[in-house]
Amino acid sequence: MNVPSLFPFMFLRTPSWRPWILRKQQFSLLRVPLLQAAGKKNSFNLIGLTEAELKETFVRGDGPGGQATNKTNNCVVLKHIPSGIVVKCHQTRSVEQNRKIAREILQEKVDLFYKGEDSDVFKEKKASEKKKQEKKRRAKENLERKKHFKEMQQLAKK
Repeated sequence: MNVPSLFPFMFLRTPSWRPWILRKQQFSLLRVPLLQAAGKKNSFNLIGLTEAELKETFVRGDGPGGQATNKTNNCVVLKHIPSGIVVKCHQTRSVEQNRKIAREILQEKVDLFYKGEDSDVFKEKKASEKKKQEKKRRAKENLERKKHFKEMQQLAKK
């Protein structure tokens, strides 16, 4: 959703610190490739989904948010018919954003369903778990070192 603002331009500074004005449309076009390059989902080799394989329904959301959440049908339920995988997405108030997010989640789930341990999603998850365990192990070792150092200081004082 494109929201108009008070200023239809943005200032950019060059190395010589002279301000240059670019229209928001031009500035947003410059940012698109950078955001796509930084996105992790674009780097995965996921199985493609076709609209014929999907069944999409909109239901009322639940959770915090009160009356506005409970009365609008902005929760997306997406079903992949061949595999039977169902994804429910109610992360934002926008139906379009929820549809997009639901498709991304479903694509990862279907890829994991068909490829199993060979899936890029599975490999990424395993790598992050391994990294987390390594970080936890290093923190524990560092804590032990500090504890030992304090004990040595206490013995040196006596």
